[in-house]
Amino acid sequence: MTQIHAKGKPDLLALSDEERSEDENRITPTNVQELLSTPKQDKYKLARILAKKAIKEKKIFTICGSYPVVRDILRKKGWVEKRLPHRSGLQDGSIDQSYNCHENAGKNEETCINSSDDIHDLMSRMVKNEEASLFWTVRKDAINCHDLHCDQMLNHFAKTSSFTTKIGLCLNLRNLPWYAQANPHTFFPRCYGICMEDEKQDFIEDFRNTAASGILKWVVNLNAGSRIAQKAEEKSSNTDVHQDKGYECCNEMKVKQLPGKLVDMACLVCETYLEQRQHKDIDKTADCSSVLSEENWNELLRHYYSLVHEGAVICNAYSYVSQCQAVLSKIMSANPQQAIDGNRNIWIIKPGAKSRGRDIVCKDRLDDILRLVQVTQRSSVKENEWVAQKYIETPLLIYNTKFDIRQWFLVTDWNPLTIWFYKESYLRFCTQHFSLDDLDSSIHLCNNSIQKHYQNASNRNALLPYHNMWSSTKFQEYLEKKGHGTVWQNLICPSMKKAIVYTMKMAQESVEARKNSFELYGADFILGQDFKPWLIEINTSPTMFPSTPVTEELCTQVQEDTIKVVLSSKKMGKNKDTGKFELLWKEAPLDLPPFTVTDLLIEGVGIKKTTQKATPFMNVNFIASKISQEKAKNLASYQKREQSMVPLDYDKQHFKTEKEKNTHCKAPVLLKRQLGKQGRVKDVRTKSSGHTDCPSSPVLSVQSIPDQRLLPPINKRKGRKDANIWKIHQASLSFPSTHSINWTLHRSSKISDILQEHSYLPINVSSNPEKMEKIDSSVFYPYI
Repeated sequence: MTQIHAKGKPDLLALSDEERSEDENRITPTNVQELLSTPKQDKYKLARILAKKAIKEKKIFTICGSYPVVRDILRKKGWVEKRLPHRSGLQDGSIDQSYNCHENAGKNEETCINSSDDIHDLMSRMVKNEEASLFWTVRKDAINCHDLHCDQMLNHFAKTSSFTTKIGLCLNLRNLPWYAQANPHTFFPRCYGICMEDEKQDFIEDFRNTAASGILKWVVNLNAGSRIAQKAEEKSSNTDVHQDKGYECCNEMKVKQLPGKLVDMACLVCETYLEQRQHKDIDKTADCSSVLSEENWNELLRHYYSLVHEGAVICNAYSYVSQCQAVLSKIMSANPQQAIDGNRNIWIIKPGAKSRGRDIVCKDRLDDILRLVQVTQRSSVKENEWVAQKYIETPLLIYNTKFDIRQWFLVTDWNPLTIWFYKESYLRFCTQHFSLDDLDSSIHLCNNSIQKHYQNASNRNALLPYHNMWSSTKFQEYLEKKGHGTVWQNLICPSMKKAIVYTMKMAQESVEARKNSFELYGADFILGQDFKPWLIEINTSPTMFPSTPVTEELCTQVQEDTIKVVLSSKKMGKNKDTGKFELLWKEAPLDLPPFTVTDLLIEGVGIKKTTQKATPFMNVNFIASKISQEKAKNLASYQKREQSMVPLDYDKQHFKTEKEKNTHCKAPVLLKRQLGKQGRVKDVRTKSSGHTDCPSSPVLSVQSIPDQRLLPPINKRKGRKDANIWKIHQASLSFPSTHSINWTLHRSSKISDILQEHSYLPINVSSNPEKMEKIDSSVFYPYI
């Protein structure tokens, strides 16, 4: 029987093995708290039971960093934490001094009990030699995923820099059309890695084109400032105009007047840009940058700065309104980002691999941006690789204040690609009123890491929260009051989902798709005036610090729901508890190509270098085997040919070649024929193959050989005094390239002896092929 203490709880020390096993099954994570008031010895026994059960069920986890919510949620589910030593440098959170007892290997566990009353510390020391089944870390490099078993879970994927870094998202999202039928410019502002030379040139061209379209927008929007412009034009007609500096200055109004040709230059640039967008410039050699000279570009930008930043006006601008409207309407149809460009040409400059808004600046002048890049290139620091992204100059404002949206999504697998979208998100407001005249970070950067260093503006609307955050539910209530109640469900939320799916499809091939890994990401969006969301960046390991009442509630909830999705992924059935995560995308698994070890087998024979020189290609005997075969077939015809063979006078022949800076080789011995007779051969076969044409090749020229002359072989017995050695280029032979060359070789039984000692060079028997009689086709030897 189980002995019961006065408090009504079981005495684990007095239990038998069978009774203890039954009570172990009765102990659940929900009733552990009721048993914690037992004496220390009973608490130690209870810790052993729970640790043993966690080991059996493989419920051991390790956390690297400060995640108190994750730790508490896993403990409630019966998981036991295996803490890493503090000297490993992986613990980023607060140090638990009670765990120092685990460092002393010589100490007895019973002694450690007196130093801590926390049962979780006891269980942590009990599982110190066990393998963890779940790793939850802040940094990706805290745990090497290649050292884990296939059944161990990790909250990170490897090789995700293609979309989690600013430079990676900038360069790789351009490849989206290869993975999905979508245009990245419809949801991601154009971006350039300006530390690379080709990217910098593209950025300069884009900046200039945007400035040209900004001039046209100024003309079209002239009605907003028509009063000042009209007064300036009226006064300019009655005042002196200074022509030396290329512009007019109204003395009374003191408004700078710019020449009308500025609009013509801007229209020319925009029309060339349209040709590029519509691919009408394929047959043209000039690009958009060559439309204007460098001097004209500088002049255009100088006038543009005066027009936009200094309040200048264009002379007779009203006459260009219709022309500018026609060009801008074409650009609007060709460029999906024309609505967010505005006319200030502001670009946001970001470090390529930094987070939390560090070192992000906004600039609207090309020289300032390029100067920043030059300073970075001199420092040669990889982390300072800047990207220039087009700033959204027409954002949606709430009470004249800019905001962005942090949206969570979870990826649990890359093959098949499985994405979970969180139904809740939150808004982050700036502390100051929105204005394009001031590019301070407190106005344009909504990141809480930036805004927490500023005080809210004194004239700020009282309806905005003091902590600068709204939940998405609060935002939907605001939209409903403004008469846009269906915008969130019909436009904003579906557009954010599409942008996330497209980005993950793009990165699917670059990410290391490890099974049993998962990762929670935070995507930042900014809404345009038409409520269309624009993806700014995607963050890995999004902050879960409860900085405001909004994040305190939502961050706790999203962590709990993440654990629900991860732990329920192994459960079967449709009734899985996934919290507020909804399955956004799950595609069919990709079939990987079959792989066997034998496919990588390489067979071959090693090649060794020899000290002897290889036989030249020209000295190879190609006809010895052919002659032996023909001799066996028709021996009588060969004997008749032997009688017709008479040596010629060799001394009368002399061959020369052009001397160049090349090595020479020994000439092969030539064939013999009778003196004074034509080069004829008796018919052996009835059919004739005519003559063989040798294709012309870049060879050296040689003096023509006298007709009907053949050179006898060199007699080794008599020596080589009477022989003229023919020096020939080793790399290529020398033949006339103007006439076809007829090759004839007399067959003889005596020739076979000569062929064993020498190789034969084919010579031109007759310069006139018409004098040749029918020749046996086997006699012809085409030199290869």
